[in-house]
Amino acid sequence: MKTAYIFPGQGAQFVGMGQDLYNLNDETKALFEKANDILGFRITDIMFNGTDEDLKQTNVTQPAIFLHSVILAKALGNKFQPAMVAGHSLGEFSALVSAGALSFEDGLKLVSQRANAMQKACELQPSTMAAILGLDDETVEKICAQVEEVVVAANYNCPGQLVISGSIEGVDKACALLTEAGAKRALKLNVGGAFHSPLMEPAKVELQAAIEDTDIQSPVCPIYQNVDAKAYTDPQEIKANLIAQLTGAVRWTQTVQNMLADGAEAFVEVGPGNVLHGLVKKVDRQVQTSSASVAE
Repeated sequence: MKTAYIFPGQGAQFVGMGQDLYNLNDETKALFEKANDILGFRITDIMFNGTDEDLKQTNVTQPAIFLHSVILAKALGNKFQPAMVAGHSLGEFSALVSAGALSFEDGLKLVSQRANAMQKACELQPSTMAAILGLDDETVEKICAQVEEVVVAANYNCPGQLVISGSIEGVDKACALLTEAGAKRALKLNVGGAFHSPLMEPAKVELQAAIEDTDIQSPVCPIYQNVDAKAYTDPQEIKANLIAQLTGAVRWTQTVQNMLADGAEAFVEVGPGNVLHGLVKKVDRQVQTSSASVAE
């Protein structure tokens, strides 16, 4: 069976995440402790015992989700047999490490740098995101293009669910127009900034050098990347797509469609939560989905 392994992004975190993995065996515990050393603070304390508010900080959330996903994939051992991988936004880094393209250490360093760069970009201009439900992608794109302020389609999550991103004024204006156009809901998200929009340009510039200096190998299987939803194995192309990802859209709907077209028969979500399950099911109700588990 051709299995696609998929890795979640920001928003999948919860207090207590990863505690079971930490306690699983010496190898998983050692990886978490190595992460504490690399990051320079005990992220495990925040993951296991912090508050929701602590976990929501971008510089904590992103490494926490990355660690949960990557250490879970390692703990699966020989059960982890991907025919293809993909990750939603931050999850792309987890996918690359799990598929052998990036080392654990390099992946964590990049994720930490990415989180800090994004946090800084958020502080430069008040910005936000909103989920638009019940409209087709083209209508959302057209209406965003009519707004003078910065607002773009950012996350193509599944048919009928698209997240827009931009300045607070831009998102507010677009939400009003989209509601008029028949959106079932235009729901502002509790996020600190306009991820996957032109407002992330300062973060992209900052992260570009770090990505270019990092050793990326060919993964063990194709990775379907967010910016164009296509499959890649070439390290230079993977790097270019990772850099473009910060200001580009997450084309998740198209990614799932392409994986299905290329023969994916089952999707296994690796990481906290099961958000991606639901999104995959909305693309294809018949396909098999599950969460990775070491308890089997």
